[in-house]
Amino acid sequence: MFLIKKKLLYRNGIPFWRDSKSLSFLAQLLSTLIVISLLGFLVTNLINAANARGFSLGFGFINQEAGFPISESVINYEPSNSFLKAFSVGILNTLRVAILGIILSTILGTFLGVCRVSSNWLLRQISVIYVEIFRNIPLLVQLFFWYFIVFQALPRVQTAIELPGPIYLSNRGIFLPFIEFDSLSILWLIPLTTIPLLLILKHKRLHHYLFFILFIALAYGISFLQFGIPVSIDTPVLGKFNFAGGIRITPEFGALLVGLTVYTSSFIAEIVRAGIQSVPRGQTESAYSLGLSKNETLRLIIIPQALKVIIPPLINQYLNLSKNSSLAIAIGFPDTFFVGRTMINQAGRAVPIFGMIMLAYGVMSLIWSIIGNFFDHKLNKGKA
Repeated sequence: MFLIKKKLLYRNGIPFWRDSKSLSFLAQLLSTLIVISLLGFLVTNLINAANARGFSLGFGFINQEAGFPISESVINYEPSNSFLKAFSVGILNTLRVAILGIILSTILGTFLGVCRVSSNWLLRQISVIYVEIFRNIPLLVQLFFWYFIVFQALPRVQTAIELPGPIYLSNRGIFLPFIEFDSLSILWLIPLTTIPLLLILKHKRLHHYLFFILFIALAYGISFLQFGIPVSIDTPVLGKFNFAGGIRITPEFGALLVGLTVYTSSFIAEIVRAGIQSVPRGQTESAYSLGLSKNETLRLIIIPQALKVIIPPLINQYLNLSKNSSLAIAIGFPDTFFVGRTMINQAGRAVPIFGMIMLAYGVMSLIWSIIGNFFDHKLNKGKA
């Protein structure tokens, strides 16, 4: 009996109160119990408070009629549709601005980051000024600037600014031509053009690119002879009160997209600059000694190595952009948070709707993290 107690109290001849592994295990166990107890306390209080005030925490309202309009929607939506469809519209609007913002801010931020380390003095100073200005101004202030000072200051529809395209700029939005594809004549082209493209991306040889261009030209030539022109351009035309046809970018969506792109690209530029400068200078000197030009050195030597440093913080910027899109409520763009707040006003179910909003942003952030971590794993695969 004494030997059993001694084995329990001593591990490798060390008392358990002095053993770091035992103390670490006990600390983790205690922390877990405290967190579980705290969560149980908070949930219990929330349920009791909701029951006392007559609030329902269920989701039975989700299939009821929403009863409110949404100014912008990726899918067809009517006020007679359910709350679930209204919330889906908000999620799709958030995804649309987030995906476009990620693409545009990555392109702009990469260009500015390369300019930051350029030997051209003018490009370097312009990028420095850009980064220091837009990185240090709060995003909400920038959204107000783009919405009220830029988009709302555009002329009225009747005196809209016309650009080549034709593209029209007015205080009701930006109107662009829209390319419409004939579904019957274009559907059969999709597999015929996708398969050669996948082969090219796999082998990456010059004659494959030439073959792909000739193949596309032949396919579209046959389509033209068989079905006629497979595409048509729908251009905006000024009517009595507004433009008809084409694509309309509303001031709310435009201001949000520009604000997110400009703000996030200033951070991405610094990430790209730091990644490029993290590559040892000997790599550049070795490339020059082999006869590579500056562009070839940057494209073939520096950027591939810098990506291993760039991608992890770049993922954080993508997450920030997705979450910062919730500031759209300040300028009236119907994103997830905006639609959720309207649902609360209509249904009076604050707790479950806020839970839906939190879940939506959490899932979106998790998706960007998984995609970014996948590419990060591919780049660092085999790295010692």
